[in-house]
Amino acid sequence: MELVERLTPSMRRVARMFVSTDAVADEVVQEAWVGVLKGIDAFEGRSSLRTWIFRILVNTAKTRGQREARSVPFATLAGDDLDEPTWDPTAFDADGNWTSLPMDWRGLPEERLAGRETLAVIGRAIEALPPMQAEVIRLRDVLGWSSEEVRNALGLTDTNQRVLLHRARAKVRAAIEDHLRSVSA
Repeated sequence: MELVERLTPSMRRVARMFVSTDAVADEVVQEAWVGVLKGIDAFEGRSSLRTWIFRILVNTAKTRGQREARSVPFATLAGDDLDEPTWDPTAFDADGNWTSLPMDWRGLPEERLAGRETLAVIGRAIEALPPMQAEVIRLRDVLGWSSEEVRNALGLTDTNQRVLLHRARAKVRAAIEDHLRSVSA
């Protein structure tokens, strides 16, 4: 029961990337747990139990999304910023050196960085991300999953996972910097 309680919220978010409604995502999660129970004897331990469970979930969600004829192409989930740089191109000179240094956070009081307000800014920034970016950053940076676990669970290539994580981190970092600038102004 502890495993179900711990993994179900993440499973629901992942399932939601493949199906059109929260209700269908809940059904997919239930189907995945049934699949886990039915297939637990076949688990060989070649991956972590968590990764194995998420592969069952992703396969179930993909099948359900296709059956419902409402699947969304992964390219649209990555966001509409694929052609935009993740940094300001004017921040570098012709030789590739910084023209101005990034904001220095070391001078700020530790309380401010760890404060609830900043954590709320981070939460809102993650929620505003495109679904795939949001899930990759949640799994990697919030839940502490390894790159391999995220790739296996979400069925991503190494390059795609790195790009999604980089874009997500860049947007969250920008939101934090904006917040800290407004607080210190």
